[in-house]
Amino acid sequence: MRTLITWCALALAAVVSAAPAKECAHKVKESIPPPRLWVKERPAPKDLTIELRIALPQPNFFELERHLYEVSDPFHERYGQHLSKEEVEALVTPHPESIHSVNEWLASHGLTESALTRSPANDWVRVKVPISLAEKMLDTEYHVWRHTKDDNYIVRTTSYSLPENLHEHIDLVQPTTLFSTLRGMDTTFRFSQDTPAPLSADAPPINIPSASGGKVDASCNTTITISCIQQLYNAVGFKPSGKNGNQIGITGYLEQFANIADLQSFYADQRPDALNSSFKFISVKGGLNNQSIEEAGAEANLDVQFAFGLTHPIPGTFYSTAGRPPFKPDVLTPTNTNEPYTDWLDFVLSHPNPPQSISTSYADDEQTVPESFAKRACNGFAQLGARGVSLMFSSGDGGVGDGDSDPATQQCFTNDGRNKTQFVPLFPPACPFVTSVGGTVHVPETAVFFSGGGFSNLVGVYILSFVSQFLNKLPKGTYAGLFNPKGRAIPDVAAQADFFRIFLSGRIISIGGTSAASPTFAGIVALLNDARLSKKLPSLGFLNPLLYAIGANFPKGFNDITIGNNPGCGTPGFNATKGWDPVTGLGTPNFGVLKDIVTGPLARF
Repeated sequence: MRTLITWCALALAAVVSAAPAKECAHKVKESIPPPRLWVKERPAPKDLTIELRIALPQPNFFELERHLYEVSDPFHERYGQHLSKEEVEALVTPHPESIHSVNEWLASHGLTESALTRSPANDWVRVKVPISLAEKMLDTEYHVWRHTKDDNYIVRTTSYSLPENLHEHIDLVQPTTLFSTLRGMDTTFRFSQDTPAPLSADAPPINIPSASGGKVDASCNTTITISCIQQLYNAVGFKPSGKNGNQIGITGYLEQFANIADLQSFYADQRPDALNSSFKFISVKGGLNNQSIEEAGAEANLDVQFAFGLTHPIPGTFYSTAGRPPFKPDVLTPTNTNEPYTDWLDFVLSHPNPPQSISTSYADDEQTVPESFAKRACNGFAQLGARGVSLMFSSGDGGVGDGDSDPATQQCFTNDGRNKTQFVPLFPPACPFVTSVGGTVHVPETAVFFSGGGFSNLVGVYILSFVSQFLNKLPKGTYAGLFNPKGRAIPDVAAQADFFRIFLSGRIISIGGTSAASPTFAGIVALLNDARLSKKLPSLGFLNPLLYAIGANFPKGFNDITIGNNPGCGTPGFNATKGWDPVTGLGTPNFGVLKDIVTGPLARF
């Protein structure tokens, strides 16, 4: 890489005294090996516009994290005392010196305040620049890269530099080394255009002691409806208020549109009391709301129909975030940075009253996400948790091998140049500040074979007792070297994940995936929030400390799943076992028991 000399700012005191600037050499900020399965095609077009996202350090984040765990721990005296938007922003605001130094650097490249977009806490700065200027600023060269497996294209670099004195004032700049290509978690190999064949009407119900009335309709063994979820998870008869300030949200990406006509057909089929109701649509960075019946999205329809059908009349919001990765070399799309979920995160953090329960059914291989970027994205999720928002993410649909596996051997390899065989977890589900939702199937429930699960290679353990109990039961040497036993373990919980009956483009179809499990669990959380808010209690917020406290002290709050496994990477994967496991987490929810717990012994305030 060439050595570039540029103007860089002096320390703040010197700048204030109007001392002259001095030259400062660039130093590599981040560098990665050429990513596996991506090949460099050609130099990126110099006039292509990209939006650089510059992260300034959050020197007091450790204090925010302390607040987060205190207000989320049901045994702490501060439980439920969530922070305000302003209080959170004050805890992530960079030092003035960092803001000033970055401003000086940007100004030296002709980028003045009018060209910049800042987050409310000033911890992110965004600016649109041509590739030619980005290369000069970052002392790098961008190229068009092609993915050899799916023929997708992306514009990235494998290394970038910053003036040496800016390293302490900038955590990261993207898009640079982030080769993630966000994807939906619907299991398209389970997708069927055919209407599921119902069981005979006189088939006897299935005895499930934890279910509402102790029984579940036999048809739920092959076709999942709203009624099945209510029966199976002991929620029959609960009627949410819909007027106590409670909300539920669904995120949409990749031009997945939630079709209102299909929603009405779904309501007529499964939730007739919700007919003629709809959801609030919010566009993020130009996200569209295409209501053409031909453009209805399977992912979006699945998420919206079950999340909002389960929780009616709780107000629902569907966020449509623009940006459909990957970059197409023949269409120079200036806003395509391939980081749409962080665009959504920026947006929702800027709003004072986001929904208290939000589900996302999109993720990507953790190993395609630089550690610096993963940390900052997680920090954003933590900010929402501290404000009382529960975030659910699908754990993945590839078992222990959600990454790129070799088609011949089905083995999974690291993306760090070593091509080491290793299980591949997903991000953001592996972030410690979100709740990862795995999948089950059938009645009685067993783990569905595609349920994503395992251990993060970026984030450490924070639920030690449950993880250690599982690891202690593993035969010594099992999958040695294939996973990180000290990593953040996923999933946290599970829910039904296959044979969901939805409407798509006017037709009934059957669909599955942990993208069905996440909105389902988010719906249960929204019902729990409704019970709390109706008693003047705060929302649940960041769930994981509460979930594991319930698992340890009130085990009947979850239906423990002990049958099944999640194969991947040429292995059988992990087994579902008694207690927590990296297939179904703590298990599936028993709403009736959980409601009594969160409004009773663990209510607080």
